[in-house]
Amino acid sequence: MNQVAEPKTAQFHILVADTMSEEGLLPLLEADHVEVTQTSVDNAGPLEQYDALLIRSATTVTEELLSRMPRLKIVARAGVGVDNVDIQAATKHGVVVINAPDGNTISTAEHTFAMMCALLRNIPQANASVKSGKWDRKAYQGTELRGKTLGIVGFGRIGTQLAKRAKAFEMGVLVYDPFLTAERAEKLGIAQGELDHVLSVADIITVHTPLTKDTKGLLNMETIAKTKPGVFLINCARGGIIDEQALKHYLNNGHVAGAALDVFTEEPATDKELIGHPSVVATPHIAASTKEAQLNVAAQVSQEVLQFLNGEPALNSINLPAMPKDVYEKIKPYYDLARTMGSVLSQLMRIPVQEIEVFYSGTTAEQNTSVLTRSLISGFLQPRVDAAVNDVNASLIAKERGISFGEKHVTKTFGYSNLIQAVVHGEGRQFEMKATYIHEYGPRIVSINGFSVDVVAEGHILYIQHFDRPGVIGKMGQLLAKHDVNIATMQVGRKSAGGEAIMIVQVDKHVDQTVIDGLLTFDEIAIANVIDL
Repeated sequence: MNQVAEPKTAQFHILVADTMSEEGLLPLLEADHVEVTQTSVDNAGPLEQYDALLIRSATTVTEELLSRMPRLKIVARAGVGVDNVDIQAATKHGVVVINAPDGNTISTAEHTFAMMCALLRNIPQANASVKSGKWDRKAYQGTELRGKTLGIVGFGRIGTQLAKRAKAFEMGVLVYDPFLTAERAEKLGIAQGELDHVLSVADIITVHTPLTKDTKGLLNMETIAKTKPGVFLINCARGGIIDEQALKHYLNNGHVAGAALDVFTEEPATDKELIGHPSVVATPHIAASTKEAQLNVAAQVSQEVLQFLNGEPALNSINLPAMPKDVYEKIKPYYDLARTMGSVLSQLMRIPVQEIEVFYSGTTAEQNTSVLTRSLISGFLQPRVDAAVNDVNASLIAKERGISFGEKHVTKTFGYSNLIQAVVHGEGRQFEMKATYIHEYGPRIVSINGFSVDVVAEGHILYIQHFDRPGVIGKMGQLLAKHDVNIATMQVGRKSAGGEAIMIVQVDKHVDQTVIDGLLTFDEIAIANVIDL
């Protein structure tokens, strides 16, 4: 007698809430112990049944949604950005959030190169002309890539791939990346220089940095003026890195020969003067939109979700690895402190870095310090790279950047019940910081380069190294007042009268470069940096 096969009983239930590549989802669809539902959250039935949630940009993961999915173990974003996921709420619920940081690297690099070819050979304009019935060969004379110098601003994964393609076209490559070590540049066979040098030498300039306070408007009225007459500018990274008003000015006066833009300050782009300019090639933020990229991101998160549900670590976790709530609550203050230390150190060491040492003493040494170290490294790297950095991939990105790191447990606590000490070694310089978490008062930075301080690292901070001479504090205060910068708190530390000293000045708003330049005109001040948290 024939036996009827029993239907498989799924061990895990997965909701794919946004449209994704069917081929990319095959690892999940073919798994015997997984049941996949492809529909929106609103049509998914009882949400408490799902163990995993796969999304793109259409679905927003909120605290409210997470509270309705008590079995949820992992949220997977098929793409790089996770702006539509409440990371803090997910961590609180013990839910791991992952993304696909590498899925669109090649796609974006190829689109950038395609935009460069289209721009220099007037391909969109010539195409439109022919389709309108014209045959005007003389009007669309182009420019060869061979022999031209490509200036790459920001040298992460996309910039690296772009340099390989430029070399194949017999182009020169000149890179500006303030965190690129000389050793790595030599290994990759590329030349590097300061921003002004790259601007003045390059025939074509393409930007590949994250959008931060330091890179917003990086190419502006002042910096574009330093470029070669007839330069070509390309932005397939983030809208806002090139000041669009400044770009229009230099396009109109002919200093910039042409621009290729895939991203804009406001999207959809509405500046008709810019996108309609005859020397501008514009596309609607499609650098990552290829069949292969969409397949790659879906396949990457599908495979990782499957591995995670089978008990393997999530390699592209954005937040803390899932852990019991009581463990999470215990480690969170130190985890946040470590990340803040990394961010502060990165903003103070604006030079290439080779090594980061982390020391734990007191009760911090009783925690899972590997999690704390990854948090510190992640906080350090985030302002420096053009990709999402998380606690899991931070070590890989650090290795790619030529940065080694390690941790040690030590007995000396310097009088504190818990202490994290970090020493960052750069090219010709090092920086040391100690910090602690006090239950009644929260996180505090207690030492910077041997100077005793008591700093709550939040908001906007001016860090000033100076010589201990009469009047320097007054000069600093007058300059800030001139620029309408209000001082909230201030600390001064010194090791000996008349010697080296530091000021930690917390202010009410971001301090721009004009103020920093003004501070550095004073003979007494050696270093002035802005920290924004």
